[in-house]
Amino acid sequence: MIDVLIEPLQYGFMQRALLVAVAATIVCALLSCWLVLIGWALMGDAVSHAVLPGVVLAYLVGVPFALGALVFAGIAVALIWLVRGTSRVKEDATIGIVFTTLFALGVVLISKNPSQIDLHHVLFGNLLGLATGDVWQVSILAAVVLAVLVAKRRDLTLFAFDRVQAHTLGLSPAALSALLLSLLAVTIVSALQAVGVILVVAMLIIPGATAYLLTDRMARMLVIAPVLAVIASVVGVYTSYYTDAATGGVVVLAQAVVFTLAYLFAPRQGVVTRLVMRRRAPESERTSEPTESVIPG
Repeated sequence: MIDVLIEPLQYGFMQRALLVAVAATIVCALLSCWLVLIGWALMGDAVSHAVLPGVVLAYLVGVPFALGALVFAGIAVALIWLVRGTSRVKEDATIGIVFTTLFALGVVLISKNPSQIDLHHVLFGNLLGLATGDVWQVSILAAVVLAVLVAKRRDLTLFAFDRVQAHTLGLSPAALSALLLSLLAVTIVSALQAVGVILVVAMLIIPGATAYLLTDRMARMLVIAPVLAVIASVVGVYTSYYTDAATGGVVVLAQAVVFTLAYLFAPRQGVVTRLVMRRRAPESERTSEPTESVIPG
């Protein structure tokens, strides 16, 4: 067993892969808690796909692709806010219009320069091919997002549960919304190299959804989500090494397995758990089930 754990660590590419996977997973998992509670899962999908033209242009110009991705992530967020705030089009439709348009732009750019762009790495990441500079880049971006989330966690939690109360206490819901969207953009850029444009969506949804099934306290969610996500990511990286499978895909599948276990066997919200409890309960108690909701603290 010790040999199984130590052997991959003899290689520099595996060390870098584990570091980046853990760093990206922690910030994605923390942010996913707020995204799941607010109902912004589709927003993460939109921004992650909208960065594709930025990545392509960065490759063509010869600048770090994180820079291009960050610029277009900001453009996507700004466009969503602009269309939503100046028209009667609803938020979900606005998100769909913006991210499909920008994603299509990226596909067109790739089709015009097929020999210069590695589409596979853009869409699915290249976790095992990261250089030392990439590790530093991801780690710095992740550290910045983590620091802001920790510093503003109470304000963001209040914003997620009661925007009116947040405004009453002197907080600006618009500013907190903009902050959360900005952190989302930076988080997507930091995780992009690990799992790519498509799979980063899963990393922004699955950990928060898993923790949501396991607890009804926000403070616990913020611990459970990153811990389980990191464990799944490490298991995924090791599994990909021994099975010679796509690392980003295996990491997301490992997180999906954890979610499935929580969905089935969570102490209070698991499907199997509730079925067993219902069968054991007296007939009078089977007619109604209390609903659980996450509360602050």
